[in-house]
Amino acid sequence: MSRPDPTAARQFAIEVVGRLRTAGFEALFAGGCVRDELLGNVPKDYDVATSATPEQIQEVFGRRQTLAIGASFGVITVLGGNRAGQIDVATFRQDAGYSDGRHPDAVRFTTAEQDALRRDFTINGLFWDPAERRVIDFVGGQEDLRRGILRAIGDPRQRISEDKLRMLRAVRFAARFDFQIDAATLAAIQAQARELPIVSAERIAAEMRHILTHASRARGVMLLYEAGLLEVALPEAAILQPELGIGAAEARLAWERTLRILQRLDRPTFAMALAALLRKIELLQPGMPRRLFDRWKLSTDEFEAVAKFLREELPIRQAKLMPWPELQRILIAPRVEELLGYCTAVAEECEDGMAEIDFCRAKLALPADAINPRPLITGEDLKRLGFSPGPGFRDLLEAVRDAQLEGRIATTEEALDLVKEQWPAR
Repeated sequence: MSRPDPTAARQFAIEVVGRLRTAGFEALFAGGCVRDELLGNVPKDYDVATSATPEQIQEVFGRRQTLAIGASFGVITVLGGNRAGQIDVATFRQDAGYSDGRHPDAVRFTTAEQDALRRDFTINGLFWDPAERRVIDFVGGQEDLRRGILRAIGDPRQRISEDKLRMLRAVRFAARFDFQIDAATLAAIQAQARELPIVSAERIAAEMRHILTHASRARGVMLLYEAGLLEVALPEAAILQPELGIGAAEARLAWERTLRILQRLDRPTFAMALAALLRKIELLQPGMPRRLFDRWKLSTDEFEAVAKFLREELPIRQAKLMPWPELQRILIAPRVEELLGYCTAVAEECEDGMAEIDFCRAKLALPADAINPRPLITGEDLKRLGFSPGPGFRDLLEAVRDAQLEGRIATTEEALDLVKEQWPAR
């Protein structure tokens, strides 16, 4: 499904509020969309909070226009079409207990003020009345927005203990908006950082995706470190700490260089940013991508991409010295633009200059039959020469391919002659 049009999404949210109010219920914009609009940003989506119960919400909008997937938590999704998207409409609620450290044990429907008080951070606890065009603030969120402060609502230790994912969300919001984390909130995170594994690996990975692919990724990683979360989510990063033995100066240089490479990345994919974060760690502790893949339950595609970038960084940064067949295989493989983007950030930070990257891009600009000519022979040709299929087939075909790419042979006949001369049939 395509992303909703921001104007249509906002208009649909206004219509949802209007219909609920016409039916006699209180209804307001809630949470992140209010925060984003007050910061001058276009919200990615809209949430509505209301005094209507889930059953009443469905009565207002009809069963065909609603989804009740989150009804047990007081949330009904109202469908608005492709341009408008969909909106979560949640009943004002209080949460009762978080015995698993992630989800409320039960919810009780209540007032707007009590609903605000159960939310995570003050900047996310605001409401907006689209009819009267005014902010409704029970938690001091407007002042924290003005001051650039990320603060937990109420008792920070309680807010964090209720839902351990809030620790990563605090870092993400503070980095994204360039806010400072309130001292008491940061202390609560540091005190409970070791409990992060209560959160599912998939949710941890999702938050790390948000942090590492945003323009604020370097500050996000620094905040993870300061909050004590990096050593829990990525314990191998501890190798960069001076007390573990690689030396204070070397560790400091490696850490600062890692942050600068992260910052230099231009609109990276998650795999590019993750490779930059793991780069020095992989040199000191080989096999890092596989361990992280298993821990965060990343996809095979993501694992292979990260491993590829780390493995092929040096060949790209020494491209002019590489035998052309080896470099050509790298350049024609999938994800080459991501690879070059990652290597560009590394080269800029390590002061290699861009000559090698430019050399690779010049090669990629060649016509297709120059950068990736059709192979001169196939396995069927080898069979006709009397070779039996087996592991040696690939090595032989690659040797012929190397000769082709190096310009030593140019026709199928020359390729077959080379095989006959150097690898007699068995």
